[in-house]
Amino acid sequence: MSDAEVAAFLEQERTLICATIGQDGFPHLMPLWYVMRAEEPWSWTFAKSQKVRNLERDPRATLQIETGVEYPELRGVMLKCDVTVHRDPERVAELGGELYRRYGPGEAGELDEDTRAMVLAQAPKRVALQFSVRSRATWDHRKLAGGVY
Repeated sequence: MSDAEVAAFLEQERTLICATIGQDGFPHLMPLWYVMRAEEPWSWTFAKSQKVRNLERDPRATLQIETGVEYPELRGVMLKCDVTVHRDPERVAELGGELYRRYGPGEAGELDEDTRAMVLAQAPKRVALQFSVRSRATWDHRKLAGGVY
């Protein structure tokens, strides 16, 4: 995929799979909602989650965002990232608001008072994850010559 195709794809898709390295050396895979800030995915999660513990030991993650059901329509992006864990509740709440504007019911825009209150209540228990991309790999089976697979 071209840079423009990757940017459009990441704006369009809704869930990424985050792989961190567990204490036992095995990958730990978890789905996350995300928003794009410039060219970086950002997400939030509970501060006490296993993925955060893993990132405290090793601040690297591999992300996969994919779509498609049948082989000729599969496409996706894999991102190798350095991860910064942000703990400031104000910064976490700001990100939470972005996530709920993207994923919440209704039109994107301002949050209703109940949702805003929920985000503010959640922020002290959560962290913001900033994924700084080191490298990427992409695939788009729709581009395969002659549909051979």
